Amino acid sequence: MSTPFYVSPQQAMADRAEYARKGIARGRSLVVLQYSDGIVFVGENPSRALHKFSEIYDRIGFAAAGKYNEYENLRIGGVRYADLRGYTYDRDDVTARGLANVYAQTLGTIFSSAGEKPYEVELVVAEVGETPDGDQIYRLPHDGSIVDEHGSVAVGGNAEQISSYLDQRHQDGMTLAEALKLAVQALSRDTNGTQREIPAERLEVAVLDRTRPQSRKFRRIVGPQLSRLLAGGGADLSKDDSDSEEE
Repeated sequence: MSTPFYVSPQQAMADRAEYARKGIARGRSLVVLQYSDGIVFVGENPSRALHKFSEIYDRIGFAAAGKYNEYENLRIGGVRYADLRGYTYDRDDVTARGLANVYAQTLGTIFSSAGEKPYEVELVVAEVGETPDGDQIYRLPHDGSIVDEHGSVAVGGNAEQISSYLDQRHQDGMTLAEALKLAVQALSRDTNGTQREIPAERLEVAVLDRTRPQSRKFRRIVGPQLSRLLAGGGADLSKDDSDSEEE
């Protein structure tokens, strides 16, 4: 009878982490940045149907990199959690911190389970506050840990290089056009440092806009509004363009 092959727990966890990181790195990067009136989500995504960014609740947005089917299941679970908590208690009891804790438990359980492969996803949960000081951004890697981010965060693809670029250039109080320009510049940089052009039709952009009078702060920016912002002009988000859409 052959002796079973032994793998130490430390090596098993390291192998699972490496497997998940490689899967996430194969996807396109996305960035989340604070600006003066809220939080902007920017990513390269040629699909208009398979979104990387979504609304979870009134003031909470969701971003994910990695395998679509896995993070879509997590998104749906987050929406159900938020709806149930808001209905059972109060809408103000639904927070990004609470949602991040739920996702952390789910990802951590899956990552440590020997019976299934780890999820190849990295999540960002963001909540816009009444003021910039009240904004919250949480990054959740594949292992279920929670990282409290400030200012900007990048996940997926060459996230480390993009994060370094954003950390050096992001400033508090940036306008939406300035934050969007910085995000596109960061996403356009290849691993060798060269710059490429990302056309507007390949960008997915959404915001949590604290200035919106309605309780739902999430909206997508597409079409003429996106083109004006990329050109360096302003866009009045208080007026709904026919090409703009809510989740």
